[in-house]
Amino acid sequence: MKIRVVAGVALGAVLVAPAVASAATAPELTGAAVYASAGHQLTRYEAGEWSTLAKIGALPQFAASPDGRKAAWVTDGGNLQVKDGAKTVTAATKLQGGTPCLTPVWSPDSTQIAYAKGETIMAVRADGTGARRLGTSKGVCHLAWAAGGRYLAGYTGEADAVYRLDVKTGKSVKAKGVKLVTHVQSLSPNGRNAVVEFPANPEALGDGSWPAAFKPAVVDLVTGKQLTPAVKGRLIGAFYLADGRLVVRVAGSAHNTLVVLDAAGKEAQRVEEPAKARTQALLQVLP
Repeated sequence: MKIRVVAGVALGAVLVAPAVASAATAPELTGAAVYASAGHQLTRYEAGEWSTLAKIGALPQFAASPDGRKAAWVTDGGNLQVKDGAKTVTAATKLQGGTPCLTPVWSPDSTQIAYAKGETIMAVRADGTGARRLGTSKGVCHLAWAAGGRYLAGYTGEADAVYRLDVKTGKSVKAKGVKLVTHVQSLSPNGRNAVVEFPANPEALGDGSWPAAFKPAVVDLVTGKQLTPAVKGRLIGAFYLADGRLVVRVAGSAHNTLVVLDAAGKEAQRVEEPAKARTQALLQVLP
């Protein structure tokens, strides 16, 4: 996949990053999460119940907020739509629509959305006010925003690099150790480590759509060091929690399982996903 962007260590130390809050006192997961179906319907699962966040339609340029209550997506015509409860607003216009990898991303506190406008990364409040420039980056695909708030990362339209943007300085830096990449799922709270997908070869790049499942790798964006989470089974995803724990998604015949790794990189908890979610994309793991 190549797109044209319109201009305008120890195992635990690497996998589980220093946290914003102490993971030692963090509550166990309940299984609450946000998923995306093949038809791009975003749904929240909590306490055994499903609820619809948004029906996006055919385009896969979407994102769910960390609190699991809001959705954002880019229409084919280039409008950034935000749905909060029953209300939907247009938060930005004249974006590049119809390009699967150009997904928006929510801020850690679920109040703002970052999006690419050419190589400029912008942010706007959920109600469409307060638009501001965060910086410039070649990493505009599958944006991820670290829970610490300072860093965003994404991969290039050529799928050959990951760039990390420092929103404090507005500058981006190319990550080490990345030659081919087709997904950035999540960043550690301090923005140092990223959960990514590395394709086997240039013929496996795809069209940049958000994957329902992928083999996760954790890469240190500063040193380039790469590791696969030490969890048995067929791994189909991974996601950093705001406290720095890493949640690894493991495939199952009846249902998938979320395996939580503690600060030492050791298994601390297992949570069964609902059977209905087995073939859906995991967008958010909710505390």
